[in-house]
Amino acid sequence: MEKYKLKDYIEKLQEHNLLIEYNANSGVLNTLIDKVSYNSKEVSKNTLFVCKGLKYKPEYLDSAINLGAIAYIAEENNVTRKDFPHIIVNNIQQALALVSCIFYNFPAEKINMIGITGTKGKSTTAYYIKSILDNYMIDLHEKDTAIISSIDTYDGIIKKESLLTSPESLELQYHIRNAVNSDIKNLVMEVSSQALKLSRVGNIIYDICAFLNISEDHISSIEHPNFEDYFNSKLKIFDQAKTAVVNLDCDYSDIILKAAQKCNNVITFGTSPSANVYGYNIKKEGHNNIKFRVKTPYFDEDMLLTMPGLFNVENALAAIAIAVSMNIPYKNIFDGLKVARASGRMESHSSKDGSIIVIVDYAHNKLSFEKLYKSTKQEYPDKKIVTVFGCPGGKAQIRRRDLGTLAGINSDISYLTAEDPGPEDTVSICEEISNYIKKEHGKYKIVEDRGEAIKKAILENPNSVVLITGKGNETRQKYGTKYVKCLTDTQYAEKYLKEYEKTLKIE
Repeated sequence: MEKYKLKDYIEKLQEHNLLIEYNANSGVLNTLIDKVSYNSKEVSKNTLFVCKGLKYKPEYLDSAINLGAIAYIAEENNVTRKDFPHIIVNNIQQALALVSCIFYNFPAEKINMIGITGTKGKSTTAYYIKSILDNYMIDLHEKDTAIISSIDTYDGIIKKESLLTSPESLELQYHIRNAVNSDIKNLVMEVSSQALKLSRVGNIIYDICAFLNISEDHISSIEHPNFEDYFNSKLKIFDQAKTAVVNLDCDYSDIILKAAQKCNNVITFGTSPSANVYGYNIKKEGHNNIKFRVKTPYFDEDMLLTMPGLFNVENALAAIAIAVSMNIPYKNIFDGLKVARASGRMESHSSKDGSIIVIVDYAHNKLSFEKLYKSTKQEYPDKKIVTVFGCPGGKAQIRRRDLGTLAGINSDISYLTAEDPGPEDTVSICEEISNYIKKEHGKYKIVEDRGEAIKKAILENPNSVVLITGKGNETRQKYGTKYVKCLTDTQYAEKYLKEYEKTLKIE
């Protein structure tokens, strides 16, 4: 991979109107940059250090210099070592995004980039289109598709569980570069509102972007101050995409469609005949299968999903629209969707006597809860609904009201528990949620330990659908600033379904 001199970085920052001034002699300016980092612990010789983050301290810069940093980039208020070579910029997040692209040689220009945004369904849609593309790539004798999602990350070299929906720009460019170096042709990624607002995806042009839906979420003092800021952040994806895929069935579709006109091409999907990709004759078949028909400019054919949840038709239509924009044959679309799975999304488990159905899903906001309850009532009209959930600490406080209200209305009983409490106390979060459940005259129990909450939900509620939401197949809980290992919700569900069967002596 080609390396660049410090002066090259300065020139690019100036071209993008990010540079205020710099201070470095010719020797430093002509030094090749071996590394870019914003973590002082990872600095080595000839590192360009970036001073960023809400928790940034001047001591980090001192440490970076001692470890071999050649220069640093900072906004004016963080220029604490004026005697050392430095670059002053007007926006450190945008500067980091650009510097990351330069360091990794703009890898997004060398691969087909697909970005998916929306309040709900990003992960499922990402895995649907990955499954379609993987099936297509087999026919072309090409590599499988890279993915960067809230579930996990695969770039051809690394496969790991994700901590963020969209990683910081430096890590993002690293993964894209790995995919390019692995000769992968396509990369699918979830694009969060924070990634768009804070320029984590800065300087990336998406070949295709999909806007799934929008609903109030991520409203807090450290994320989005209000819905308008959240919505406008999401809409920024159209500023950096060639083809837009838009859901006609979602709220504010007129505003979204208008913003999408910035792109060279717009493809719509939905359950209205006016959509370019039109889904109809939707019906459940058996325990998990969903059949529907889809009409596109190129075909009018049947589709089959073997992943439960009627609302997943919306995600499938988005994936089909993306595939249609890439001229992927119907056969590959059908075969890809038929086997598509998203780990921890609508995973269904049942007791041998059929009394208890357990559904593990990542549903964690108002829109996903609304769709989950609607689908559950349609698919299991004769069963009680039991919900196991919590809310994260330190962010998205509005969810406590929304999820508590919806659980109070729709769930026969809710078990409130830990869900990445972070800097807050689990019980305090649960008590806040319970206030909204009580307003709807709903029943609830607070069980701080997540495993114990799942156990009680399963063992105490025969003839029920137990919805375990929020964590899916994540293997860690965030307490304070640390991640603590734990069983996944799927593992807990399987464990306590077996315990339930033992109590009834079911073999």
